Amino acid sequence: MPHLTRRGFTLVELLIGLVLIGIVSAGIYRVLVNNQRIYQAQTQRIEMLQNIRAGAAVLPAEFRELSASEDDIGAMSATGISIRGMRQLGFLCVPPVLVGPNVVLTVRRTPIYGLRAFDQNRDSIFVYYEGDDATRVDDGWVRGRITGVGTGLCLDASPAVVLTTSLFFDAGLGQTPVTGNIQSGSPVRGFEPVTYRLYTSTSDGRSYIGLQEGSAAIQPLIGPLTSNGLALAYFDSTGAATNTPNRVALIRMTFRAETQQAFRQLDGSIARAIDSVTTWVALRNNLRY
Repeated sequence: MPHLTRRGFTLVELLIGLVLIGIVSAGIYRVLVNNQRIYQAQTQRIEMLQNIRAGAAVLPAEFRELSASEDDIGAMSATGISIRGMRQLGFLCVPPVLVGPNVVLTVRRTPIYGLRAFDQNRDSIFVYYEGDDATRVDDGWVRGRITGVGTGLCLDASPAVVLTTSLFFDAGLGQTPVTGNIQSGSPVRGFEPVTYRLYTSTSDGRSYIGLQEGSAAIQPLIGPLTSNGLALAYFDSTGAATNTPNRVALIRMTFRAETQQAFRQLDGSIARAIDSVTTWVALRNNLRY
């Protein structure tokens, strides 16, 4: 039987093997790097699109409830708007006595719709005024200030939120503080002054849509955006552009967002991606008569 001997690799063979391993490793590394870049780019784009969708959801939902014809818009510009932000909706379950400076409103605890509970330090209210049942001329809202929040019972003994208020009746609209003119079952709306505007954050120098509630400091709500990331335009019921707050019937909103980080684009450059969306909202609560 012939004797087989084991032959070692020559230096040339080792060099060739190392070169092949290097080529394969470089290819694998390049695939991994490209996959990582694609993943980062997709992640950045997804976050950017989420910002755009947030803007197109939050602001229209807030604006839709406005009654510009009843002064719900305080100030407006191309990059910001100050409004009455509606925060609660409840219903009276006891006819209020409209005598004296402090009117007690008993609001049924269930259902109460809104973002949070009534807050005497933040909220004002509207309560619906029926007045004369035979005419709608005097129908409307009485504005008030909340001076106290407590608990109580409705006429049917169900739980209630008791609001101590100071109401302001508008005699020019035929509103008089006569018991019976505001009835049980009337809706009560809580609101606070709210401003949405484009601003530059001092923390990172980026542009955001900020939310300012009452006198609180502005907080970033949507972003980051481009420096022209919010554009608002206002139109009346005929579709004509208007700068008069109480004539606004439509609001057009354009959001321009950019990615949080820069990444390599298809042309090889390193930059942030930018996308935009435009949406319209019609104000539902303007007076129709």
